Amino acid sequence: MVSEVVADNCAAINGAGIAYREFSCEYPQLAPFYFDFEKEYDPLPVLQWMQQNSMVPVFACAAYGALILWGQHAMSKREPWNWRRTMAVWNLGLSVFSWIGMFRTLPQLAHNLYYMSFRDNLCLDPRATYGSGSTGLWVQLFILSKFPELIDTFFIVIHKKPLIFLHWYHHITVLLYCWHSYVTTSPPGIFFVVMNYSVHASMYGYYFLMAMKLRPKWFNPIIITAFQISQMVVGVVVTLMGFYYYNTDKECRIEKENNTAAFVMYGSYLFLFLQFFVGRYFKPKKQKTL
Repeated sequence: MVSEVVADNCAAINGAGIAYREFSCEYPQLAPFYFDFEKEYDPLPVLQWMQQNSMVPVFACAAYGALILWGQHAMSKREPWNWRRTMAVWNLGLSVFSWIGMFRTLPQLAHNLYYMSFRDNLCLDPRATYGSGSTGLWVQLFILSKFPELIDTFFIVIHKKPLIFLHWYHHITVLLYCWHSYVTTSPPGIFFVVMNYSVHASMYGYYFLMAMKLRPKWFNPIIITAFQISQMVVGVVVTLMGFYYYNTDKECRIEKENNTAAFVMYGSYLFLFLQFFVGRYFKPKKQKTL
């Protein structure tokens, strides 16, 4: 099903009967860079399927944990594999995907922040403000991308690299939260989507360069970690503002359970990334004894 485009300028109606304005139509100079299927995309069929299959991410995370344990056991007495080039291609693909996603969602967020109050950005139905049409497609793809991103851990296991708690905890909680946030049509979602796309665009690009041994000497990995920490700080601030509107505005669509999960998730990420940041870049390295 595609959205029904209405003759009145850029107005359209999605499959749920909710009116929205297609972003690419609002800025005609950008329209040639959008495909027709993006402009007319209706997220409702996939959204409804996700709402009816709430256990999918739970099963995926359970399988993910089990495969980690099995994989580490299977590799314990084997030599590390050398899949560096495959890993490089994988990281390049995720980086390109994230760059495209960022360029498809960041302009929408900037548009909304300019023309709408901060309250409306956190409280209005996302299907009307950013969740339909071209932006809606890339928001939905972002949610679904959390499944293939689990493959990151495969490369760690087969190369017998240290698998830290932050890595697998982040993958599991992001997948569960993103799915829940999307199926409950949580209004602040676009903030998190844009931040994550932006950080991943650079992060996976850096991983690609590292895998190919092409990292410029001037590029310090502390930059990537700083980006990640800044994302967590903004995430905590957005969720705190969500609590404010939840408690003071009865018409705000913020859900307490979803916002609480976001606060706990971003708060724990902030702590863990700060811990990683200090441990990696500021703790003195132990000198090897002869």
